[in-house]
Amino acid sequence: MADVTVSAETVTLFLTLNAEAVLAGVDQSTGENTDDVPQADAYDALRALPAEELASRFRTAWPELRNSFEVLAGGAPVSLTLGDVSVAEVPDASLPRDTSAVITGTLPAGDAPVTIGWASTLGPLILRQMGGGEDAYSDFLNPGTASQPLPRTGEVVTEGWFPLFGRYIIVGFEHIIPKGLDHILFVLGLFFFSLHLRPLLWQVTAFTLAHTITLALASLKIVLIPATVVEPLIAASIVYVAVENIFGGRLGWWRVVIVTLFGLLHGLGFAYVLGDVGLEPSRFLAGLIGFNIGVEIGQLTVLAVAFLTVGYWFGQKPWYRKAIAIPASAAIALIAAYWVVERTLL
Repeated sequence: MADVTVSAETVTLFLTLNAEAVLAGVDQSTGENTDDVPQADAYDALRALPAEELASRFRTAWPELRNSFEVLAGGAPVSLTLGDVSVAEVPDASLPRDTSAVITGTLPAGDAPVTIGWASTLGPLILRQMGGGEDAYSDFLNPGTASQPLPRTGEVVTEGWFPLFGRYIIVGFEHIIPKGLDHILFVLGLFFFSLHLRPLLWQVTAFTLAHTITLALASLKIVLIPATVVEPLIAASIVYVAVENIFGGRLGWWRVVIVTLFGLLHGLGFAYVLGDVGLEPSRFLAGLIGFNIGVEIGQLTVLAVAFLTVGYWFGQKPWYRKAIAIPASAAIALIAAYWVVERTLL
């Protein structure tokens, strides 16, 4: 995450990042668990360092790390200087800790606007322009992408409702495809329950209404549940729907209630994205609605692809359930069961 100020002469970034992952060379764009990456040992060794030692390592590595930060003025690179670096203390060594760093750059003469980004291996970047009040520019940048041009006149970039709405439709869609494998598997679990429209419609409607509620409540910080609790439960919800598919569960009020409860969990998972962005209240509704529409488009895309590749061609075959629906549900259950173990014990 980065807060930014831009003036006629300088640009300043106030960064919050995972210094251990950066120094170990972990590719944070994949979202992979740090226990499973090739650099896991180096990452763990860095996490064991005292805060000041880690800050010193970051300063020492800065000449190489500088190339990971891309600040351009009129398309020309801006030379960056590292300022203060501090590492937060955490009570439990198993918890990630944030490193704060200040980076400044002297801008060339002229009024060419500034764009900001960082290397794709550092993952997505949440960028916010400081000092502009509720309408100041904020963005969720996908790995390797750059910000909108920021003027050097002291003027704060503002966005209307419609551009913000459109951007968050894309963010919501990408949170499902390609980033939301757990949500994709849950939707496929609903698909393999039955190809008949009525059961699928009941389940998808219940799931959508439920995750819309908790997405709003959690994004507004009215409901706060740690990701360490939510993520294993999301994986367990996938196991449940897949196993029930195997044993031939029927659509009744209990199945709809269960899917609704699982929708509440998935909404909490979706909310971490909007919560990290930190949209101001006047812009929150547009972002929330756009994000939710993007999520729904992503889910409907998953269902459409599943139907066109499997359901349309084989759904009416007498062997469909035995040869396709049950094995697919078993595979989904096994993957999700591994996630349950990974997210709780590993």
